Amino acid sequence: MEVKDAINKAIKKEQSAFNFLLDTFWNDVYAFQLKRTLNENDAEDITIQTFSKAFDKIDTYNDAYKFKTWLITISKNIHIDLIRKQKKLIKNTSKDNNDNFFDIVDDSPTPEDKIITEQNLANLLRDVKKLKPHYQEVINLRYFQELSYKEISEELNEPINNVKVKLLRAKKLLAEIITKA
Repeated sequence: MEVKDAINKAIKKEQSAFNFLLDTFWNDVYAFQLKRTLNENDAEDITIQTFSKAFDKIDTYNDAYKFKTWLITISKNIHIDLIRKQKKLIKNTSKDNNDNFFDIVDDSPTPEDKIITEQNLANLLRDVKKLKPHYQEVINLRYFQELSYKEISEELNEPINNVKVKLLRAKKLLAEIITKA
């Protein structure tokens, strides 16, 4: 599939076109953000948001410009917006610095994990746990708890398009892990 064809198909909401565009341009956008943020998690989050926004607004894409340039511009603007929000948040929280909260990740197996193991899905679960926590969570919510995109969006307090892009990326990474095993 060619990029122009994929864009036209994506405008028509064909899932395979979105997959193609994500696979084709993920590394470019991620590398761009990694250079800017110097943080893998931030770069990945911004890249997810970039594709989410791009796929949501794909019908506004102007083919006078390269698609990669359009994605990088979206990505740059998202990063700038995040920096502005962080600066604003730092100003607001620096006034009262007594409230320090730490999130502690509970890695202990849940009853669901035990049931899955008993049902001979231990290998799949092991592979899912190799994913980063936010990918584990989205896979768990979608495939183990069988929540809809809308329910996952509400649970994670994220736009539906972010959830879809995270799921796409999580499935791709999980497939790579499984094929290497």
